[in-house]
Amino acid sequence: ELPAIYKERDSMANPVVAIVNDDTQFLRLMEIVLSDAGYDTLSFYEGGKAYQNIKEHLPDLVVLDIRMEHPEAGWVILDLMRLDRETADIPVLVCSADYEELEVKAEYLESKRAGVLRKPFDIEDLVARVREYVGPPEI
Repeated sequence: ELPAIYKERDSMANPVVAIVNDDTQFLRLMEIVLSDAGYDTLSFYEGGKAYQNIKEHLPDLVVLDIRMEHPEAGWVILDLMRLDRETADIPVLVCSADYEELEVKAEYLESKRAGVLRKPFDIEDLVARVREYVGPPEI
């Protein structure tokens, strides 16, 4: 028999997008934009707890900020996700304004199968990228 989380997920019609960012205003904006586009969202503002929450809820996509309460928080979450067989295949879209670090770590991000969306971004670009990863919602 499937664990309860899978049963719960089957009953949800729309893809679930987890947003990991320590900026609560940004989180709220993302929730509104993605909800308006028809997606279900989960928001996590503490990098230290985000990985456990991702593992518990198994979203369809993770939109991940790299710099949170400490500069390596997002990188640690990405590494943990890729090392865990339960989360290894969840798509990750790194969302960051640190262009230099994104450039320096471009090969690393590619090796971890993580997409990149640079801040600031256009709302339509965000929704289009989410749709690329998880498909359209079933509104």
